[in-house]
Amino acid sequence: MSDRCARGDAEDVSGPLAVELLAGAGVRADVVVVPDGVESVRGALRAALADGARVVLTTGGTGISPRDLTPEGTRDLLARELPGLAEAIRARGAVAVPAAVLSRGLAGIAAGRDGEALVVNAPGSPGAVRDALAVLGPLLPHVLDQLAGGDHGRALPV
Repeated sequence: MSDRCARGDAEDVSGPLAVELLAGAGVRADVVVVPDGVESVRGALRAALADGARVVLTTGGTGISPRDLTPEGTRDLLARELPGLAEAIRARGAVAVPAAVLSRGLAGIAAGRDGEALVVNAPGSPGAVRDALAVLGPLLPHVLDQLAGGDHGRALPV
């Protein structure tokens, strides 16, 4: 989510990094660049969910500048929020970058074409994407299993 990247004024580096890191977690991903704004974010999320995505990771637009509206474009699509996941991503980032706590990114469950999907908003910097995937990656098998109706007896190892 970036006005500058959508216009071609800047190169998106966080999206391709997210694809690479998600691949390492066994998730195939595509990069779609859209401008900041509630409707563009909402439209991109709806399209991904309609295409059958089970995990949607957004990068960018989670800060406090006037055009950072990714959470506003995400919130109405979430059936259930996962505040602990969003807080864990912020906490991991804050270890190195105290301003990470200013991210307003959300995480939650949304309805999709093939059932429920995990939606996570990450800040747009490469470091923030690494932090988000460090938190999210180990959880993905369990989250996807649970969304498919899995049993809680197969919890993650501690």
